[in-house]
Amino acid sequence: MTWMRERDLLIAQTMAFVQSVTGKKPDAETMAATPVMVAPPVTSRPAAPPSTTHAPAPIHDIAALLAVSGGVAERPKPTPPERPDLRDEFQSEIKARVANFRAHQERFNREREAYCSATMARVHASIKEAELPPRLDK
Repeated sequence: MTWMRERDLLIAQTMAFVQSVTGKKPDAETMAATPVMVAPPVTSRPAAPPSTTHAPAPIHDIAALLAVSGGVAERPKPTPPERPDLRDEFQSEIKARVANFRAHQERFNREREAYCSATMARVHASIKEAELPPRLDK
């Protein structure tokens, strides 16, 4: 009957491990339904000195752990962090950039019109000077 004691000890170790990881106490119904006999394990290894921490003893048999947990060892999935709503910030930044672009384009259009007007004024002035017939002094 040593295998039954080893099984019960493994279940106790597993429950202690679950408690240490999750920080929760196991349900009383689960613990009452599973008879746990805490006895020192019968192994050929020398007994370790008692530790001052409340860490569970290491589990060496992964097949037994899988059998206890129903055959599936699942890690708890971490919850994704909350994402702040940045739509308003992005929209305001886009609007500011569009406004800057439009102002820049309007400035280019004004400068282009001013340059064109100045150039056309010089061209018209040079054409008028060329149209005047030279004076003939008699």
